[in-house]
Amino acid sequence: MMTPARHLLTAIDCTAHVHLVIGSNPLASARSARSIEAGAKVKVVAAEAAEVHYALMKRIDEGAVEWLRRGFQDEDLQTLGRDEVEGVVDAVFITLGGKSALSAHISTLCRRLRIPVNVADAPNLCTFTLLSTHSDGPLQIGITTSGKGCKLASRIRREIASSLPPDLGSAVERLGTIRRRIWEEDHRAADLDDNTLEVDEDDSTAQKASFNQLITPEDRDAARSRRMRWLSQVCEYWPLRRLASITDADVDSILQSYLTTHSQSSTAPLDPISLDKRHRRGRIVLAGSGPGSPDLLTLATHRAIQTADLILADKLVPAPVLELVPRRTEVYIARKFPGNAEKAQEELLTMGLAGLQAGKIVVRLKQGDPYIYGRGGEEFDFFRKHGYIATVLPGITSALSAPLFAGVPPTHRAVADQVLICTGTGRKGASPDPPPYIPSQTVVFLMALHRLGALVESLTIPGSKSEKSPWPQETPCAVIERASCPDQRVIRSTLQHVCAAVEEEGSRPPGLLVVGWSCEVLHKSGGQKWVVEEGFRGFGDLWGIEEGDLGRLRVIEGVGGG
Repeated sequence: MMTPARHLLTAIDCTAHVHLVIGSNPLASARSARSIEAGAKVKVVAAEAAEVHYALMKRIDEGAVEWLRRGFQDEDLQTLGRDEVEGVVDAVFITLGGKSALSAHISTLCRRLRIPVNVADAPNLCTFTLLSTHSDGPLQIGITTSGKGCKLASRIRREIASSLPPDLGSAVERLGTIRRRIWEEDHRAADLDDNTLEVDEDDSTAQKASFNQLITPEDRDAARSRRMRWLSQVCEYWPLRRLASITDADVDSILQSYLTTHSQSSTAPLDPISLDKRHRRGRIVLAGSGPGSPDLLTLATHRAIQTADLILADKLVPAPVLELVPRRTEVYIARKFPGNAEKAQEELLTMGLAGLQAGKIVVRLKQGDPYIYGRGGEEFDFFRKHGYIATVLPGITSALSAPLFAGVPPTHRAVADQVLICTGTGRKGASPDPPPYIPSQTVVFLMALHRLGALVESLTIPGSKSEKSPWPQETPCAVIERASCPDQRVIRSTLQHVCAAVEEEGSRPPGLLVVGWSCEVLHKSGGQKWVVEEGFRGFGDLWGIEEGDLGRLRVIEGVGGG
């Protein structure tokens, strides 16, 4: 049976209160910080030779905390407090732990004097506990487990705080302003009604048609009731995100509407529908589409595709992924080709910004992962400079998934303990510096097949690109194209023969090059110059589909093999 809570949760104004902290450890520092935030004056009692936590010492040096460099004395409880309460301290925090005899002694004294006391890790010695709090301006949310588990309280508090819309604290402040101003205006109007003087008829010119209309106290009370009821209903029923979107301009509009229609109108000062439309703001999502198969999309990216108003996709995003886009959604495919990459990128950014300014949900759909040679960081920075913070959704990068689908473990005990991901094409098409040869390293080159010859030459010929040690010609490698797609192709070879293999077999972009001894861990060369493997079995075994329905697999021996 669950034990009922026996605590009264309150919010205490601690301004100018005196809080006594016993101890100088990290917990004492944390207790001092919380008290200072609440406006209290903190006095720490700890021996001169005690080790003081660095953060607490910083506050002592800054004058925010007073350190009494001695042991605790019983009279401290009744002499260190405020003058207006005859020197009694307002609260005591003991950080020595519940097993300390001094902790039990101080707790007993505090209970006798009715001073609130908190003892670390000793609920039986406490008369109060601190809540795990979330603060956002005037909004404070406190969670307690009644001493059953502070870590759990912190976790619950984080869960609740993460579900709240941003700037909710500002909305609370603004709604409080509206409530206070309505209250002030109502009381001011009541005072004017009570103090209105009669005037002579000669002075009463240009009377309105409603001059002789009977106004009863009930009418005024009803108008006031309608206004306060409207505000109460807004606080009670409006979605929190709508409340959080109220601005200072909205507050001014509400108050102006109230003043000009003080006793007559019953119209709501804010229309929720127009408010939602007016405050709808475009959102940008940078999403990775994975290596190729739509089965490898994350759920988050799939939801983003389904809810987007505009999708700006990379040229290499495969058709099966684009087929998931609803027909109602506008889709634009990047027109990137050699010599036009920068211009096409600028065009995508311009279109994305225009969509955001129109209030659309824009999804920038990228092959692989946005931050692995996807220019995701550049795009994030671009939109941030224009006032939009992008949501970045990870994708399964082909740099790690393509080797998996090709049967190449990038790391393998006693063979490869390092993985290096490189680009084969630098900025503006320049050739990057090749990595040095490390026998225990697997290197994955992205965007490299269109200049495979130059890349292999820079790796294997001494001094061709750098003074670093060259790679042996017999180093195993694998060209993996259209990974996870039905027409996936893997060419297994060595650095000596890989260029001839690709030249004879042709290119099937997008593809990448994996180099290192891990390439032959699961697939031995068998003496051939190269081996070609066609097709991708997919995930039929998982879904209960026959393998033959998913594609074919054939092995072709390279010319001159054997």
